[in-house]
Amino acid sequence: MKMSEDEETLSNGCSRSELSLALDDCMAALDLFLRNDFEEAQTRLKCRTKDSMYHALTYATILEMQAMMTFDPQHIQTAGNTMKEAQAICQRNRKKSSFSKNYTEEELHAEVCYAECLLQRAALTFLQDENMISFIKGGIKVRNSYQTYKELHTILQSSGYSHGENHGHFEGGVNLGVGAFNLMISMLPTRTLKLLEFVGFSGNKEFGLQQLQEGCADSTFRSFLCNMLLLCYHTFMSFILGTGEGDVEDAEKLLQPYLEKYPKGSIFLFFAGRIEEIKGNLDAAIKRFEECCEAQQQWKQFHHMCYWELMWCFTYKRHWKMAYFYADLLSKENTWSKATYAYMKAAYLSMLTPDDCLTFGETAHTLFRQVPGLKQKIAGKSLPTEKFAIRKARRYLAENPIPLPAPPLEMMYIWNGYTVIGKHKDLTEGMLKTLQEEQAKLDSSPRSEFTIDDQCLLSLLKGLCLKHLGHQEEAEHYFTLVLCNESQIKYDHYLVPNALLEHGLLCLEQGRKSEAIRLLETAKQNYKNYSMESRTHFRIQAAMHKAKGVAENGLHSPSSP
Repeated sequence: MKMSEDEETLSNGCSRSELSLALDDCMAALDLFLRNDFEEAQTRLKCRTKDSMYHALTYATILEMQAMMTFDPQHIQTAGNTMKEAQAICQRNRKKSSFSKNYTEEELHAEVCYAECLLQRAALTFLQDENMISFIKGGIKVRNSYQTYKELHTILQSSGYSHGENHGHFEGGVNLGVGAFNLMISMLPTRTLKLLEFVGFSGNKEFGLQQLQEGCADSTFRSFLCNMLLLCYHTFMSFILGTGEGDVEDAEKLLQPYLEKYPKGSIFLFFAGRIEEIKGNLDAAIKRFEECCEAQQQWKQFHHMCYWELMWCFTYKRHWKMAYFYADLLSKENTWSKATYAYMKAAYLSMLTPDDCLTFGETAHTLFRQVPGLKQKIAGKSLPTEKFAIRKARRYLAENPIPLPAPPLEMMYIWNGYTVIGKHKDLTEGMLKTLQEEQAKLDSSPRSEFTIDDQCLLSLLKGLCLKHLGHQEEAEHYFTLVLCNESQIKYDHYLVPNALLEHGLLCLEQGRKSEAIRLLETAKQNYKNYSMESRTHFRIQAAMHKAKGVAENGLHSPSSP
């Protein structure tokens, strides 16, 4: 895009560099994107993706965001290929000679853009495979990115480094990469962490968060991405892959200036809804998600993200019909996991009376039976949640199936929903009442091969509710009950390590630190090949951090040169 003469010239009469003009243009395109002008933003960027590394990177980043929201295999492939092309553009601008230690400003920016392309390609891999094995298999790419960020961070700290015209944008890029790596690596389960440390990786969560905070501080090209990564950590990663230790107040402070500048920006309305949700303010959350859906119609994937959260909001409220409504919308419009959506629809219908189900035109049994046939693979991998749903639904393939006890409440545990409802006594008491009703049904049913498994599931979930209500002795009794029945569990082997995890977290709350660590170590070391194992290991790692107050060595500690 051709700039006017005024735009190309600084106030002192000097011409601005092509790099500065490219950054300005990309910032303008990003502004369009944040105002929901998605197509216009992409059009503005696309025409220069072959000759400008920042245009190529920004365009690929937008496509990757789209892929992360849709999980559409075609979107994932397109985003991956476009990021690879952006990487090639960056490679053209990198320093040619390895003998010279001196970089031009453009070469420094090429290095940070190149590292970012590799990092984003790795993030796309992580999205597809939660257990990180593919992430490690792509080790050379990841290691190159990691080492580049380390070197650039060292350059920034060195006395010989002089600030170029676009220093802020460069420093923001280093903050983003160093922060993302430290945060991501620090969260990994121990067995994965040891493997990464063996090949030279390490991560410090506090330093990672600090780097991302610094990256947010100035209005640079990467400040938005630093902000998004922090918001994702505080509102999603810390819940789904942790024990809910994200800082909600920090998230609100990070979001506020963006909400003021972009009051109709879909991405910010979505995070505003998520913040209200994890605070337990469900009506306010529902209102925000509905606003997000009304704000734009170009990118339906924002709607789908809202539908998923709305489904959970109504689950927490035990409004099964509304939860079903959003699961049904997702099953019709979104391709992420048809099996999971069908399972959730069946789960909600199973909580209703047969007469209530008639109005929906389908039954829980029919839907549960459809689940195994809806299995799909993304980049050759089955989603862990989908595997879990399929395994649970197989019970309904029998001629006279024995119903699952409260399946929405079990899936709620998989997504760490009890941490959300635990903030509000009325929500937790309501969920406990539902669990007691399910217990009464189980007690009055004939004994079957599933009885012990179902009893242990209800014990784990009742223990969680009682813990959040402050009835710690009763909660401990229920967690121990699961462990006492370990040898009799036939199918739901995931319940035992998770009962140990929850028991450990309870001990931690009570100040019984050594006992907590012993329980967490047992959960980590003694069990394998169970459902949602990777997610449980992420949570065990987060709990161990909490128990030990661990601060590992990162790329650089804050006091390092």
